[in-house]
Amino acid sequence: MTDSSAQKRNNIVDPPGITGNETIAELLESSFNAFVGRNLREAARLMKRSIDENFTVFATMSGAMTPAGLHTSSLIPLLRNGYIDVLCTTGANLYHDLHRILGFFFREISPHVDDAKLRLEKIVRIYDLAIDEKSLLDTDTFLQQLLMKDSFQCAMTTPEFHYELGRLIAQIELENKTGHSSILSACYQEGVPVFVGAPQDGSILLNAVYLSRTSPGFKLCIDMFRDIFQMAALQNLARENGGKTAIWIFGGGVPKNYTLQGEPFLGQILKVPERGFDIDVQICVDVEDNGALSGCTASEGHTWGKTSAECIETSSVYCRLDLTAALPWLTHYLLSKCSKRPSSRLIDRLNEAEEKLQRIIPEPGSHAEEDSANDGLRLRKRG
Repeated sequence: MTDSSAQKRNNIVDPPGITGNETIAELLESSFNAFVGRNLREAARLMKRSIDENFTVFATMSGAMTPAGLHTSSLIPLLRNGYIDVLCTTGANLYHDLHRILGFFFREISPHVDDAKLRLEKIVRIYDLAIDEKSLLDTDTFLQQLLMKDSFQCAMTTPEFHYELGRLIAQIELENKTGHSSILSACYQEGVPVFVGAPQDGSILLNAVYLSRTSPGFKLCIDMFRDIFQMAALQNLARENGGKTAIWIFGGGVPKNYTLQGEPFLGQILKVPERGFDIDVQICVDVEDNGALSGCTASEGHTWGKTSAECIETSSVYCRLDLTAALPWLTHYLLSKCSKRPSSRLIDRLNEAEEKLQRIIPEPGSHAEEDSANDGLRLRKRG
């Protein structure tokens, strides 16, 4: 094969033999040359670029990743090094992280077990992980005591709620000398907003529901209207002065779409300028041909305004791989190749972001809103 502009010499697949002396970064760059392996290499490259070029990074994490320990091995180191500016996850991930504060841990088991026997023994299972049911009950009691504090008796968005919860948990970790951080305490300390797009689908809010029915003084209310607005406002704020945004999608589910939908919310609903994410890295096992959002590629997302044209041309990758088999390698790669970034502390800029977005929303019936509506009508007529 001769060299050409389409087939440059440095793209020829001819890796050196592995010696056992390579670093993880060297292996990723030289030996992951095709198929899922090359997608993983591309994910590493794009994540590194996100950091090196100071993109505002929105990370999402679904699945049972805290029971698997992926938060302590990978997510928290990424947070501590300033690589993640905004996190969107599930209530379950945050809830199961809290067991460790009380001294409870998941343990490895065989997935080929007698589940009826486990139920009798009051052991709960997540595939090849298990924990005693007592751990859940004690965590529920712990949560209920925290949620009855005065600071929670008001309407809050999920970032505001998790910031306050993280503050209290950080104090407990310090007092108890646990020797480790939870996601919530790490995000509190680093000023990273933590969104949960479906808080009702998790045991933290289930405990809040219990308190709402049994404790007359309990006034917590999660304000999802402001929550949605805050996510979009942070995406709008990130683009000030030519700033760019990256999304790292660890798994699919609600965290993925709740973060991505900020872009069409800006353009389609609020009628304000939006561009879509400039880098889109996805690590997910879902296929793209069943119509589910979890398998939606950056290219498909572009048709909804979720990703930019540049993103789908040169700056996106969908790596179909179990996150537990990918994120530790990617984390090691980034920590070995990138410098630490100062935290952007976007939690401290939530009100500013809301105010700035509110100011640029066109008034109902304004020329800007009419022009946007007419553009949509013309597109529909062409179709």
